[in-house]
Amino acid sequence: MSAVLSTVVAAAPVAAGWSVHTVWMRRQLSRARRDPLTGLPTRALFETRARKLLSRGSRAVLLADLNRFKELNDTFGHAAGDAAIRATGRRLARWALDHAGTAARLGGDEFTAVFTVGGESHLRTALTDLAERLNEPVPHQNAQLPVSASIGAVVAAGPGTGLPVALRRADEAMYRCKRSGWDWCIGHGNVPITGEQINGRRPGRVGATRPEGRQP
Repeated sequence: MSAVLSTVVAAAPVAAGWSVHTVWMRRQLSRARRDPLTGLPTRALFETRARKLLSRGSRAVLLADLNRFKELNDTFGHAAGDAAIRATGRRLARWALDHAGTAARLGGDEFTAVFTVGGESHLRTALTDLAERLNEPVPHQNAQLPVSASIGAVVAAGPGTGLPVALRRADEAMYRCKRSGWDWCIGHGNVPITGEQINGRRPGRVGATRPEGRQP
């Protein structure tokens, strides 16, 4: 018995060491899967989660890109740009959580999310809410940074709408928003894209009306 006890006692530090090493490895792996600036999942982790969500149906995919980000960097400095990116990441992550989804930063000032939708009306309401959150100024030092985003979304339904196709359609909708000055646009495959602008949000478009389902 004493020999067995001696073996266990001798092995304890080794086991403890492996335990610490395992925890350290898991933390390193978790960090590698996270964007260091925002803490959001990287593309690889996002794609894994997104595919699982899309397989359950009733999901939409979006891409969001900050407007005039280079101008913000040039005017307020790169630290301000980082603050805008961090704030956008936090806001998008909370919004995605509210809609049983997941979000990620793809790089630069571009973000993506997969989320649950309950129909066209719910999608419009959700995108309007997200635009309001992303368009709020970001406090930085003694300034309020002007931040806004263009959002493109597509409902991922049917076997032909996997993640790559949905991301491509969302990307097309997003750039349509940028060209049109809208806050968000919805793409429906070959059906014309619809969009909406929140009243007074877009620079140079103050006082504009808030159309429902406005089409280009």
